[in-house]
Amino acid sequence: MAQITAALVKELREKSGAGMMDCKKALAENDGDLEAAMDWLRQKGIAKAAKKAGRVAAEGLVAVAAGGTSAVAVEVNSETDFVARNEQFQQMVSTIAGISLEQGGDTEKTQNAAYPETGRTVVEEVTEAVGTIGENMNFRRSAGLSVNSGLVSTYIHNATAPNMGKIAVLVALESTADEAVLAGLGKQIAMHVAATSPAALTTEDLDQELVERERNVLIEQARESGKPDNIIEKMIEGRMRKYYQEVVLQEQTFVIDGETQVKKVVENAAKEAGADIALTGYVRLELGEGIEKEEADFAAEVAAAVGN
Repeated sequence: MAQITAALVKELREKSGAGMMDCKKALAENDGDLEAAMDWLRQKGIAKAAKKAGRVAAEGLVAVAAGGTSAVAVEVNSETDFVARNEQFQQMVSTIAGISLEQGGDTEKTQNAAYPETGRTVVEEVTEAVGTIGENMNFRRSAGLSVNSGLVSTYIHNATAPNMGKIAVLVALESTADEAVLAGLGKQIAMHVAATSPAALTTEDLDQELVERERNVLIEQARESGKPDNIIEKMIEGRMRKYYQEVVLQEQTFVIDGETQVKKVVENAAKEAGADIALTGYVRLELGEGIEKEEADFAAEVAAAVGN
């Protein structure tokens, strides 16, 4: 067995762009033969994947999967929207959503879970797909909801294929009401969430740092009016109520009718169903949110290409 030196690992890393542990394994599998190790990495898709790993992957798909009283949403990114329409990529995303459902929507558990019939984990399967599809990709995140009784509604906005698209929403309704009633209500609330992107389910769930920042801004604005402190305090209370109505799901005006608060919509549905209904949670995943995308100057690229 040839000795795998640090210098040899370094040389393979520089040549392939693969990670240190992958390079050590490749050299060990090929008795220290640099060229054979390079071929091994290419066969595994690791060399290609590593070279592409620095490129921004902000496209791709979000997807949902549901079973029993649970549902999950996942996001898998690619570099281009073109790959999001690739059947192989879509099948992989659908499979990952199913795996995430088994893992309760936990991102880390899903990453390390076995990908069916491959002997690889989910993360390793995505790396493998980078080599075959030819773009940087990554499984970014997943989230799940469950109820003891009732259902978790799923909704996809701008669907690219069944159960996958650009925005994924889950809405948890805890209830013993008829499932058809809950399904209709859940879908409407999910559409509302897709449209409004609330910051929290209730005012208590809001990030208190966010609330204080908003309150401080409103206080400074009110003080500029020159009104006395007791009037300013009432002004702040009124403006904070308006703020909650803008960002808190339960307090928002339902986009379906444009006049009823979401919590009142749920109350009304419960009365009609003859059973309590509790809106206990929601998840909203929008493709690429929070990822800093590269802004390409197409005109500059063309000019450079023709030597101007």
